[in-house]
Amino acid sequence: MKQQKKAASGKVIFRILKDTRPIAGWLALGAFISLVSVALSLVTPEILRALSDRLYNYWEPAHLHQEAVLDNTAFGLECLLLAAAYAGSSLAAIGEMLIMNNVVSKHFTCAIRIRMSDKIRRLPVRYVDQTPNGEIISHMTDDVSMMGTTVHSFLETVISGVLKLLGIIVLVFLLNPILACAVIVFVPLSLILSAKIAGKSEKYYATVRKKNGELYALTEETFTGFDTVKAFHLESRQRERQAALCGDMRDAARKGTFLSSIVQPIVALTNNIAYIAICILGGVFVANGWFGMSIGTIVAFVLYARMFAGPLESIAQGFSMLQNTIASADRVYKMLDEEEMTEATEETAPKGEGNVQFEDVAFSYDPKQPLIKDLTINVHAGEKVAIVGPTGGGKTTIVNLLMRFYDVDGGRILVDGKDIMKMPRNALRSVFSMVLQDTWLFSGTIYDNIAYGRPDATEDEVHEAAKRAHIDRFIRSLPKGYDTVINEETTNISGGQKQLLTIARAYLANRPILILDEATSNVDTRTEILIQRTMDDLMRDRTSFVIAHRLSTIVDADTILVVNNGSIVEQGTHKDLLAKNGFYAEIYNSQYELLN
Repeated sequence: MKQQKKAASGKVIFRILKDTRPIAGWLALGAFISLVSVALSLVTPEILRALSDRLYNYWEPAHLHQEAVLDNTAFGLECLLLAAAYAGSSLAAIGEMLIMNNVVSKHFTCAIRIRMSDKIRRLPVRYVDQTPNGEIISHMTDDVSMMGTTVHSFLETVISGVLKLLGIIVLVFLLNPILACAVIVFVPLSLILSAKIAGKSEKYYATVRKKNGELYALTEETFTGFDTVKAFHLESRQRERQAALCGDMRDAARKGTFLSSIVQPIVALTNNIAYIAICILGGVFVANGWFGMSIGTIVAFVLYARMFAGPLESIAQGFSMLQNTIASADRVYKMLDEEEMTEATEETAPKGEGNVQFEDVAFSYDPKQPLIKDLTINVHAGEKVAIVGPTGGGKTTIVNLLMRFYDVDGGRILVDGKDIMKMPRNALRSVFSMVLQDTWLFSGTIYDNIAYGRPDATEDEVHEAAKRAHIDRFIRSLPKGYDTVINEETTNISGGQKQLLTIARAYLANRPILILDEATSNVDTRTEILIQRTMDDLMRDRTSFVIAHRLSTIVDADTILVVNNGSIVEQGTHKDLLAKNGFYAEIYNSQYELLN
């Protein structure tokens, strides 16, 4: 199990590195600048060693009542060299940081988010239906940001951490092997403990990322259904759900952070022990004149020992961050690896005549619960087909299959004699217009919303579509008319007005097949009558599928399909179905009784 987990983590890390290839040149430049910064920082203790020895050699004879001469020129040059080294190291570090900030934010994270957006476009509707919007947003924001942070800190961990650590080890051994052992003896133990502790924190960070996605989803759900939450007094329940998620997230974050936080004290402890060892041993060596040890060498050792903490903490922090990043990247890559919609290119778009056939179609959302079985329908061009039946009977599913929002499990659907599975989805949908019960408008002007299906439409055509939908008068009564901006929540127009705008959009698209899913459900009775008349005109000589709950609106349909449990249980005209006194008559009479 552990081996599988390590292998999976290794694959995730490899994919992150693979995704950095487009910015490899910038990473190389950043690595070079970081290397310069490290080299300059490593040379400063050596300069200070020379300065310390020069000052010590100048002041020590004074205690012995001897004269000494200080080479002011050499001393001044060494001071300037020290200042230049510190300044150069700082400037190089700032340059590396600016490059990485710019490149990572503008290219790496941006590229991944673009890929995710493009991926969503190719994902089946099933995935979007089953995944909360908040989780998708969490993947594209927090998870990708965590990946970017890791790439950004990669150079600091590898260059400033590993290479700096190796450089210090080499230099201290060159200065004095015995004192060098005192400095590095605890390094392997420190790194092993850091890696093991950081590894244990991975599961907690994975829980944090998961709960964060659920929290996004709950927040999005609460604000989307804000009116419903208030109407049913569910504020307390939503607050409790949010508190529970936040509590789980807090507990996991606390445990993960605790384990990660242990790493730095361990590093600091080993560094302090090394520092004490240098002071004691160095003092003994200098006092006894052993190994040619000088005051300057001790100063250099102390500085290198203090510099040891930075690389070790950087590496330790890298281990901790890596676990968090693996959890985030795993979620991102799972989304990017989701199976995409299959796209056929064998046939072009339908002719636009409007003939539709369902031949022995079978479909289910859940393989264990079959919904549609052996569905056969033959609709001729220009016919008005009404689909009625109880909730959950499969009415909307028929439309979803026709539009290829979902693909059939068995049988086939033909449009103008062509199998829709053998034509591109865009080509298929180019012959359909839809008006759904759940209206959708985007944040923009009323004009742009109507023209959404036909961006090349003229202004007169947009106005004519609005008139046919009986919304033109309302639009012109607004202060800015067609230039009125609909806000993001579409709260500045009523539900009925939103429905009328979507109907106007369908009028303007003017396509040969029309789908209406209870399109007049959000308008008043008078407006419904007006719309019904214009719809009759719009549906003339066009194939129309009307999903209806109010049977009074489809009594003039050429064919009424009565759907129950995914099957056509009755089929015929309104008059014929009433004469049969079957399932349709039962539904119709029950509605008539309710109205009376």
